[in-house]
Amino acid sequence: MLNIEGLEKLEPNAPVVMLNLMRFRARSRDGDGSGWDAYLRYSAITVPMIRARGGTLLWTGEAKAVALGPHRGNQWDFVALVYYPSVAAFLDMMTSEAYEREADPHRVNACAEHVIIATSEAYSKFRPK
Repeated sequence: MLNIEGLEKLEPNAPVVMLNLMRFRARSRDGDGSGWDAYLRYSAITVPMIRARGGTLLWTGEAKAVALGPHRGNQWDFVALVYYPSVAAFLDMMTSEAYEREADPHRVNACAEHVIIATSEAYSKFRPK
């Protein structure tokens, strides 16, 4: 469930990188392939929505192993870092009728668990010093 109350406490015009942690279902809830297959359908819809709001995928990849910290509850399959030019842009996408109607059902079908953590920049090798 989207934590609108928590997101509304953030600076609405500040850029944000969303850390996505996903654990996929073996089978999609709708019976159409695997959880990964449903996630690919979700991505095909959401990536254009992200770009339309000035955002972009920074990085995606498979989660291989917990290197430090508790192992229990941290068995993730996939990780994505998604940049949005503002928290408001993220909220606009996530609360849009198009997202709720076209994209979110695929996400629900794909993921046994999906955590999104809003982050703010403390350091970036991409920003000049």
